[in-house]
Amino acid sequence: MDLIDRMKEIAARIPKQLEYTQTEEATKNAFVMPFISALGYDVFNPLEVIPEFTSDVGIKKGEKVDYAIKKDEQIIILVECKWSGADLDKVHASQLFRYFSVTSARFAILTNGIEYQFYSDIDEPNKMDSKPFFVFNMLHFEDHQINELKKFTKSAFSLDDILTTASTLKYAGAIKKILEEELKAPSEEFVRFFASQVYDGRLTQQVIEQFTKIVKDARSQFINERINERLKTALSANSGEGGGEDLFDDEENGDDASARDGIETTQEELDGFNVVKAILREVVDVARVTMRDTKSYCGILLDDNNRKPICRLRFNHSQKYLGLFTNKNEDKVEIECVDDIFKHSERLKAVIGEYEGGKAEVVEEKSTGGIVDNG
Repeated sequence: MDLIDRMKEIAARIPKQLEYTQTEEATKNAFVMPFISALGYDVFNPLEVIPEFTSDVGIKKGEKVDYAIKKDEQIIILVECKWSGADLDKVHASQLFRYFSVTSARFAILTNGIEYQFYSDIDEPNKMDSKPFFVFNMLHFEDHQINELKKFTKSAFSLDDILTTASTLKYAGAIKKILEEELKAPSEEFVRFFASQVYDGRLTQQVIEQFTKIVKDARSQFINERINERLKTALSANSGEGGGEDLFDDEENGDDASARDGIETTQEELDGFNVVKAILREVVDVARVTMRDTKSYCGILLDDNNRKPICRLRFNHSQKYLGLFTNKNEDKVEIECVDDIFKHSERLKAVIGEYEGGKAEVVEEKSTGGIVDNG
């Protein structure tokens, strides 16, 4: 099982178990230990994962770090846990700060079982940074974050490789956060920057106040225009088929090679594709069933035609969805695993019937229990 599948499996359990993890110990057992195990470390081997780790060097007596992860007999990662409801931004990780300087670890993790904050000593050697260089949220993660997380797995762990990208991750993340805050509520400095580019007069306080509204409006217009451009492409009318929607635009269906950047077809999506073909083999030649992966979903089409969508596998987040179509309108249905696709066999076959003019619509033959063509 790939790392993304293991993370999705853990994430799927969190909503169901959250109300029962009101203590730190419960959080560790339910969420943190499975997370460490998913990274490839044996949580039941004290030579690899040391629980309640203590050190006598320069540390206050009685203080412990929840876990110390070892590789090649060296401590590589320290982990401090809080209960699942803790706000990590308001938690002072004092143990991590003190232990960081007296062990060989170059990485430390502060977690509440849902969010994992990764720290190093980027700003000052042998002193843990005050801000994380990487944050991973079990309930909201992207594929590119899985690629970063893979670097911490037992099989792929490389100190040099992680440190090479850690500073970039840290500063890029900080810049993204600043941009997010400025777009929500632009500061005076942010407004001044734009005003100075377009206004020739003196930037008095009154002018700044006027430009604050202008910047907010321009921001909203810019975002809406970009969204509308994407929607126009995705929903362009097809006069040849009664105004039907072009449900797969060129950027996402892979006609533009540059649009394929960052798209990775997972084993789970391939398994889902094979399940759909297994279902449809009774009503159509499966050679006509094709797959087009995109950044937001994996689309399955009839005749490789973007106007004949069969379904969409939306597996990129912790909660999986199967997109089912009726008259080209998508209905997103929650599923727990790939095998759940079999529960929607009749709806998938019915879609083929729509495109084949009813020829592929199937009914059960009560006398034999077989499936026959209704055409």
